[in-house]
Amino acid sequence: MAKSSPAARERIVAGAADMISRRGLNATSIRETAKHARAPLGSTYHYFPEGKQQLATEAVRYTGEWVARRLRRELEAGPVAGLRAFLDLWRKIVVDSDFRAGCPVLAVSIEEPPTDETPAALVAAADVFGAWESLLADSLCEHGAGREQAAQLATLVVAAVEGTVAMCRAKRSTQPLDRTAEQLQALVLAAIKG
Repeated sequence: MAKSSPAARERIVAGAADMISRRGLNATSIRETAKHARAPLGSTYHYFPEGKQQLATEAVRYTGEWVARRLRRELEAGPVAGLRAFLDLWRKIVVDSDFRAGCPVLAVSIEEPPTDETPAALVAAADVFGAWESLLADSLCEHGAGREQAAQLATLVVAAVEGTVAMCRAKRSTQPLDRTAEQLQALVLAAIKG
């Protein structure tokens, strides 16, 4: 393969994540994704021979790791810094997209699966949410929270932020994110001072 192949493949995956974050999974086609990523349709099918579900799964994993890298870096300064970074990341996404983009992981999670089987993209979404929760819970534990409290609070943070991003898009305002941020920070501070 040519040297540009990994870059081209990643561009298609990133394009799919962006499209899914704006339109949802069901409204995102392979053809539109290729166009959005400025990639030939044939190369899209070459990289993703299993089609849309394979591409969606890769897009979810790509987003999950992209967020996790930032979260890991900021959590080195503690759970409050990690929380702020997590919130700031999603604030930037909704504001920079003029409230048109949200989280592709959530978008894949809430859409009706095409069959009775659990699609790989949905399994990937569960894994991503779990990874984000684990990063937050581990940081909370390292800073004094009990294991169960840390796990519960990490789930609350991820769920609250994901839901708040959807509210921001609907209201075309960051007010829900601002309100959520203040309350989540208070809970994190209480847990680590505990």
